[in-house]
Amino acid sequence: MAGEVRPVSLKREGGGLAIEWSDGVRTFVTWQVLRKNCPCASCLEERSKPADPFRVLTPEEVAAGAPQPVAMRPVGHYAYQIHDTGIYTLEQLRALSTPTNPGEPGARATG
Repeated sequence: MAGEVRPVSLKREGGGLAIEWSDGVRTFVTWQVLRKNCPCASCLEERSKPADPFRVLTPEEVAAGAPQPVAMRPVGHYAYQIHDTGIYTLEQLRALSTPTNPGEPGARATG
């Protein structure tokens, strides 16, 4: 489709994902933001539960650090799968990310 904004490049960068879009805008989103906003049913269910104030991390969980994806794969021409069942549409990725070149045409603030 003409005029449709698509990712040209997706790269791991520091603590997140740098995305270059076909309209020339470069954005960045942290793994933490992606995880917090994962649209899969398991994550939605987990987020709907009240926090357990008595949960203690195991030594393995502490050593593992913050969650990071091990792979990403395109889903058709409309989304990327970032963990087992977490499928983010291109619109979600754009909305969750922040422009890193705000002076360029097409850049917009996101929240």
